[in-house]
Amino acid sequence: MTIWNKAERAGLYCGLFLLCHGIAPHLADGQTGNPAAVASLGKSIYESKCVACHGKEGKGNGPAAAVLSPRPRDFTEGKYKFRSTESGSIPTDEDLLNTVSVGLHATAMPDWKPFIGDDSLKAVVAYVKSFSIRFTRETPKLITVGGAVPSSPASIAAGKNTYDKLQCGGCHGVDGAGKGAVTTEFQDDWGYDLKPTNLTEPWTFRGGSAPRDIYLRFTTGIDGSPMPSFAGSATSHEMWDLANYVVSIGRKPVWTMNETEVIEFYSHLESRAKLDPVSRGKYLVKTVGCEFCHSPVKEDGGMIEELRFAGGQRWDLYPFDNVVSYNLTSDKETGLGNWTDEQIKTLLTKGIRRNGSRMIPYPMPWPAFASLKADDLNAIVAYLRTIPPVYNRIPDPQSPNIFSYFWGKFKVLVLKKDIPLHVFPGNAGTAKEKTMSEIDARMRQSAGEGRQ
Repeated sequence: MTIWNKAERAGLYCGLFLLCHGIAPHLADGQTGNPAAVASLGKSIYESKCVACHGKEGKGNGPAAAVLSPRPRDFTEGKYKFRSTESGSIPTDEDLLNTVSVGLHATAMPDWKPFIGDDSLKAVVAYVKSFSIRFTRETPKLITVGGAVPSSPASIAAGKNTYDKLQCGGCHGVDGAGKGAVTTEFQDDWGYDLKPTNLTEPWTFRGGSAPRDIYLRFTTGIDGSPMPSFAGSATSHEMWDLANYVVSIGRKPVWTMNETEVIEFYSHLESRAKLDPVSRGKYLVKTVGCEFCHSPVKEDGGMIEELRFAGGQRWDLYPFDNVVSYNLTSDKETGLGNWTDEQIKTLLTKGIRRNGSRMIPYPMPWPAFASLKADDLNAIVAYLRTIPPVYNRIPDPQSPNIFSYFWGKFKVLVLKKDIPLHVFPGNAGTAKEKTMSEIDARMRQSAGEGRQ
């Protein structure tokens, strides 16, 4: 059985970023026109730097994929979001090269250009294209970019009218930040949660924040998401005006604010959070990374997604405990369904279990949560109540004998040894038979794909 220690677990999810500082292989002189050499190089770089997120078969199911938002692209479908081509069309090589080179802001996709040479980047693009047969059967359908309209008060006012005409506020809000939106909860074509872009924060625009970048998003749409193409619904001039309007509503970033502005900004955020505690709680839970520990993992360290938030991840914390993470779903028999709000808060901020025993402050960092504001604690509980029930009975912690305990403490306190943390793959809880059969089938499928 594979055992993931603390360093290995951290390395798995941070590896993508650490690897980008390494030296990538490159083509030797005279090999740039050699298809076999290009294919070999692209495959080599992909397998060393991209597999952790996108998976060996390019299906967007690498070991780190389940904890990333948005999810990594599934290359096998040939469906890409950021393009200069018509809605539904495959992208150009330049589109793909741009994404790989400059990355996607506000996502886990980094910019590789500082670390990988141009020939290597092109080789990676060629290898990524090999995952989808669409690139051998179709030709990219380029859009025509109309003449740019310079930004001006008149253009911005016209863009606001276009914003209203195209009903952009239904998703992005009347202010571009979600105010008055019909809904802010969506799913992409793969069934994963998706939020509309906050148009007042241009540094998070994944396809770029220049007027031309924004114009392209209106014209091409974002395939795989609810964002449609407005080609045919507005003229080129109107979409340039709209791009100028979106640029104009970009707010001042925090790192350029003075003290008064920072206080006012966060006071405003706090007021909005009180109006929607569930969304606030979801944000906090996702940011802290609760699902990282409260979901069991496979042999490769990837999450068993059928048991997301259902606990079952086992740790050996010698000399203290051998524990299994709690089921955080709303299941009344094995999860938090029968816990009171106060019991959840007490566990979260004091480490005290329902039976009165106290957890050590590792790996559950309850001392770090002890100073959470009451509103944030209430928000976390409110969100946890919304997680659908998943049956997964978690065993009680197992403590070592007294001799092992004191010997372990001696090594830590006197010999200055690190507190060990070993993470075991598989579900250490007891799930429903149907759930386990689904998990077993999924894991066999994944193992088969890995052998291909």
